[in-house]
Amino acid sequence: MPQSNELKIRYPIESPDIVKTDVLKPMEYGYQSKRDIDIVIKQPEYTSVCPMTGLPDAGCITIKYRPDAKIIELKSLKFYLLQYRNVGIFYEHVVNRILDDLVAVLEPKFMEVVGDFTARGGMTTQVKAVFEEKNEK
Repeated sequence: MPQSNELKIRYPIESPDIVKTDVLKPMEYGYQSKRDIDIVIKQPEYTSVCPMTGLPDAGCITIKYRPDAKIIELKSLKFYLLQYRNVGIFYEHVVNRILDDLVAVLEPKFMEVVGDFTARGGMTTQVKAVFEEKNEK
């Protein structure tokens, strides 16, 4: 049998379905009736995998939000983001998924999630998704 010089490596790719939101722990924002604040959280060591190749993707996830009644407990957010480590998911999808999950848990007045992904193939990618509370009148 002829031998190939090509190294074949299989990377485990998990489904985005393994990411659970029940690890996210909201806390009461005690100054809700006094003032609005803007919170900026950065996770500069975000990782997931390319769903096409299984190769690692890395970048910085920045979450900016204006809370209403709830803020996120940071340790729970870290554990939530760590779930993506072996998940095969495109940049555009992960940014939207994080936004949707956090909005559902926190019900903020405003939230923006930005993924600033490191270069792959000579190209960098930045993806931004935004939620704004709708004022009903």
